[in-house]
Amino acid sequence: MFFVGTLIDCGAVVDSIINGNKWIPDAEYIWGGTPKIVTRSVIVPFLSTVRSFPNNLHQKFCYVVPVFRGGKYMVRTTYFYGGVNGRDSPPVFDQMVDGTFWSVVNTTDDYALGLASYYEGVFLAQGKTMSVCIGSNTYTESDPFISALEFVLLNDSLYNSTDFGKYGLSLVARHSFGDNGTDILRYHDDPFDRFWEPLGDRATTHTVAGNKNVSVSGFWNLPPQKVFETALATRQAERMELIWPPVLLTSSRYYIALYFADNPDLSPEASRVFDVIINGVAYYKNLNVTSQGVAVFTKSWPLDGKTNITFIPAAGSIRGPLINGGEIFKVLGLGGRTLTRDVIALEKLRNSTQNPPPDWNGDPCLPRQYSWTGVACSDGPRIRVVSLNLTNMSLSGSLPRDISRLTALTGIWLGNNSLSGLIPDFSSLRRLETLHLEDNHFSGEIPSSLGNIQSLHELFLQNNNLTGQIPSNLTTKPGLNLKTSPGNHLSSLPPS
Repeated sequence: MFFVGTLIDCGAVVDSIINGNKWIPDAEYIWGGTPKIVTRSVIVPFLSTVRSFPNNLHQKFCYVVPVFRGGKYMVRTTYFYGGVNGRDSPPVFDQMVDGTFWSVVNTTDDYALGLASYYEGVFLAQGKTMSVCIGSNTYTESDPFISALEFVLLNDSLYNSTDFGKYGLSLVARHSFGDNGTDILRYHDDPFDRFWEPLGDRATTHTVAGNKNVSVSGFWNLPPQKVFETALATRQAERMELIWPPVLLTSSRYYIALYFADNPDLSPEASRVFDVIINGVAYYKNLNVTSQGVAVFTKSWPLDGKTNITFIPAAGSIRGPLINGGEIFKVLGLGGRTLTRDVIALEKLRNSTQNPPPDWNGDPCLPRQYSWTGVACSDGPRIRVVSLNLTNMSLSGSLPRDISRLTALTGIWLGNNSLSGLIPDFSSLRRLETLHLEDNHFSGEIPSSLGNIQSLHELFLQNNNLTGQIPSNLTTKPGLNLKTSPGNHLSSLPPS
């Protein structure tokens, strides 16, 4: 099976080939966390290791993966606890994509059955990288973890009624109707390696032989041809009712795609026409299912709780309803993005210092409850970084000039670290009110440009290695709380 994408074996240290696909270790894509080996035996090799992360409330740890800008990606996360935290049951935690909250990860029920859990979504790459992040919420009782991460590039036609500039899709269910198996179905003719689950006979329906000759090239979502080889149907021209998906839904809007194809060997002259009703509301009227196949979809359908799908034969239809496959996704409003220049400036700061906070990956501001340690942001709609507070964080290294690109900053607190080098030019930070650089190892002169920041009213520089004279525009600046001593080597002191 060939597809374009990146398959990451989390916690692994060497490459592996599984079913002809190359899985790669995760160290290149993540900063933080600890590789661990699960204590349970596994059948799938990539489930044998995980990467585990500290259980710090609302601190996220992000995989940052190169992608094609503007590409539409299926993102799949897989979790198999394997007892890595020494507890009987796995933790519950959050997962995110870029600045968007994706879902809560709760693998408890699957793990009790000895199964792995997977989550799948469809998202647009808005930059050259995408991030998938794991974070602890108030229900998290032990260290979060992840087993595998996949990025698969999709065709433009897939799920193309969705505006991926505003929304993402989170898979709820994808079923092959009429299949009586129990295992996840992965079809070799699906170029995107999507997971399909079997959904066999029910009390009011029966499985029938499907159509082995459907051409899927005319279907926007390109379902695998094998999905059409089985079906659920009624024995006569009578209504068929399903509860699908077989889970209770949270109140939201959902993308629904249903797939149908008649079997040409069964009375080809007989019509199969029916209405599709969802929770009493017409979804599609007079659907004419032929051997060529048909797909019907809705990009945003409101659902809540149990979902009933009813298929009602049209008047004069000789044969009853039939369905081969279905997909349903929750429609996610995207959380937005921090202004790119602010992101780049923070990344420059991270890269120029040693021991930066471990959660400084992914989007700095979003989701809101998972902003980077020490970073505060504006409310938007233009998301800017408005303050930095990294006091007493054991930082070393230097401050890059790029910090001056964070032009929405009102406060910078970097005191009690081991930062060194020259103090950069902050004059472009016209909103800056507070600057704390005390108790570090900065050297050189105090930039006179600091005196030109009209809003600045607090400047702490004591206990560094600064030399030269204190600029007069600082000593005479009205309302400025200026501290330069003790601990520097300045030739004059500000007036008391």
